[in-house]
Amino acid sequence: MTARDAGPALVVPPTLVPMGGRAGFRTLFQKELLRFWRVSFQTVFAPMVSALLYLLVFAHVLESRVQVYSGVSYTAFLVPGLVMMSVLQNAFANSSSSLIQSKMTGNIIFILLPPLSYAEIFWAYVLASVVRGVAVGCGVLLVTMPFVHLSLAAPLWAALFLVLGAALMGALGVLAGIWADKVDQLAAFQNFVILPFTFLSGVFYSMQSLPGFWQSVSRINPFFYMIDGFRCGFFGVSDASPWLSAAIVAAAFVVLAGLALTLLRRGYKLRT
Repeated sequence: MTARDAGPALVVPPTLVPMGGRAGFRTLFQKELLRFWRVSFQTVFAPMVSALLYLLVFAHVLESRVQVYSGVSYTAFLVPGLVMMSVLQNAFANSSSSLIQSKMTGNIIFILLPPLSYAEIFWAYVLASVVRGVAVGCGVLLVTMPFVHLSLAAPLWAALFLVLGAALMGALGVLAGIWADKVDQLAAFQNFVILPFTFLSGVFYSMQSLPGFWQSVSRINPFFYMIDGFRCGFFGVSDASPWLSAAIVAAAFVVLAGLALTLLRRGYKLRT
């Protein structure tokens, strides 16, 4: 049979052809969700227990000795900080651990080969990090509710900093995962960058209680603005203007996203 006998070729409208990039983005995003949810006891419930222990210890020791905002108990002040700390740490861990595992096992090739743009790869990792961070944050808030009564004075601020903070840490996790060649390097990044910035961001104290020099140091810590802005959503008061905090966090996210997209586009430490 000749080509002429076979009849006219079937022409499919371009709009009906499945776009590999879009399907690939959904697949990668779902894969990242399943990756942490299948071990949710470790990735979601363990951080909830850790935050609850922090609350019980610090609230027991400092409840009667520290009052930050007028009419707000120290336990109530502490809970939003613990929630946001858990969100930030777990959002970072999600994207960074996924990338380093893919690089070490060699299956990063299955992400680079499909028709996925570098922007789709970036957003799949970041959005999955946001989902994990928000899930852990809501879980921490749930387990701490029996110990304190909280009300949302400005829920939009709380939601904004929750999502924006998780996205920023997801982008930072992408950068760390690209940079690190082994687990030891990633652990060093967490121990010498993430943990100090988190614990020096006002989770357990108000910036107003610090000496002038350390207040100035805190103001260059973007983690402080994420936590302070999120806390403003609960109490309606904060150490810095929520508008300023939102602008700084958004600017930091844009910078980190730009760096991550540039490295992904160049295939830095991803293509062998």
